[in-house]
Amino acid sequence: MVKKQEQERIEASITGRVQGVGFRHFTVRTAEKLGDVTGWVRNESDGSVTLVAEGPSDQLDELVSSVHQGPRSARVNDVDVDRKEFQDEFDSFGVRY
Repeated sequence: MVKKQEQERIEASITGRVQGVGFRHFTVRTAEKLGDVTGWVRNESDGSVTLVAEGPSDQLDELVSSVHQGPRSARVNDVDVDRKEFQDEFDSFGVRY
């Protein structure tokens, strides 16, 4: 019998040189590769990037690990992650403006 993967939600603020370097599209591609991650990523006026994602805990862990690195031209200083209860709010993963 296969155990159902625990679902959760993360809300993260990513700081550093994360705007104008393809960070949002890197995050979308990473989420899509993981398979079951839904949510969004958005640039903020303070220069940070906000990430809200839902899905299996192990895939969210991989997403967080990936955004610590970001695309080659990014320089991530900090990723502040809050883990929350799964809300089943999204159908896909994309960029919010």
